[in-house]
Amino acid sequence: MVSGGTYGTEEIVHGAGYGRAILILLVTPLLWSLPTAFMIGELSSALPFEGGYYAWVRRAMGNFWGFQEAWLSLVASIFDMAIYPTLFVAYLTRMFPWFQEGNRGWWVALFVVVACALLNIAGVKVVSLTSLWLFLALSAPFVAIVILAPFKVGALVNAVTKPTTSTVDILGGLLICMWNYMGWDNASTIATEVERPQRTYPRAMLVAVCIVAVSYILPFAAMWMTGLKATAWETGSWADIAGLLGGPLLRVGVVLGGLISAFGMFNALVMSYSRLPLAMAQDGMLPSVFGKLQKKSRAPWVAIIGLAIGWAMCLGLGFARLVTLDILLYGFSLVLEFMALAVLRFREPELARPFRVPGGLFGAIAIGIPPALLLGFSVVRSEHESVLGMSSFAFGMILIAAGFVAYFVNHALKPAGWSAPESKPQPAA
Repeated sequence: MVSGGTYGTEEIVHGAGYGRAILILLVTPLLWSLPTAFMIGELSSALPFEGGYYAWVRRAMGNFWGFQEAWLSLVASIFDMAIYPTLFVAYLTRMFPWFQEGNRGWWVALFVVVACALLNIAGVKVVSLTSLWLFLALSAPFVAIVILAPFKVGALVNAVTKPTTSTVDILGGLLICMWNYMGWDNASTIATEVERPQRTYPRAMLVAVCIVAVSYILPFAAMWMTGLKATAWETGSWADIAGLLGGPLLRVGVVLGGLISAFGMFNALVMSYSRLPLAMAQDGMLPSVFGKLQKKSRAPWVAIIGLAIGWAMCLGLGFARLVTLDILLYGFSLVLEFMALAVLRFREPELARPFRVPGGLFGAIAIGIPPALLLGFSVVRSEHESVLGMSSFAFGMILIAAGFVAYFVNHALKPAGWSAPESKPQPAA
């Protein structure tokens, strides 16, 4: 599953309408997902290091930009991770409206953060969302929607739905679509294990993009047939809409799927994000305390606790605002990764690359242009949302500038690094 799966896609239709939403869902992976997957495929196969993108940028452009890549990725992850508990609450309240009152939803979201942090520190293995049976189980309600919709063509034209509070426009819908198409780096890290990667890898990525796009598009196309108004959609509304189409059982199925998807995605990403401060601590770019591993599970427990505090602080920002900030900051970190791809092609042309972006140096440069252009939409959208009394764009620029300050303060305190590079103990898998 990519990012939030089919769950969390509702406001794409609310912002763009059915026709344009489907067009956005078709075009976005070609301009956003495939270039990113190919870039990470080359870099991860050539430089399979702990810390991933941070290590690539650092090798290509030095410590300063490596630190900025890590900073941007960590700050973006704080907003990204807060999205999943927010989705968890959005689907939970569709079945139990009691949790909408007061701060109850916030406490539930905080429980998700704390529970997943503790599970990861303790080394408890939770079933991965990549398992085929779980993917099929989470997709089953949407398969039912696609099957049932043709029998209710035009039947929901005058359907009475819960009033929505969404203010998402077409740009907001595009950013939510981009967020739902994030996560291809998980597949591209295995490029070295693929037989004939130059031929197999691009084909596999194209097939994967098609499967994910179809899983997003078909349920919306099916609901378009029923005549349901586009304004009826908001985050979590798949549950109510499934109830209109298939009754209480289908509604419950969507709610349970949404809860499992949000909790499972959050839990799976905790360890992934915690590896970044761990790698930086091992390289001497952060205090060694962030490299401490729990004795039994080998989990970087200090890094997990520190990140969990950041995730908890962002729980009240709301789904659309979190997505805007996530894409804005993630986009800038992505630009650095595309720059690293081109710089390494120029500086280290003889570096072994089991998978290589086609087109030579020109191809390595050109492949980063479409994602960079899409990033421009996040800049425009962020100017129309506010955080702490300022635009989301201004808030994001402050966070980016803070990375520069943090580097120079870090360097002033410890010019030679917090610790000498050492042999790295293996963290939990």
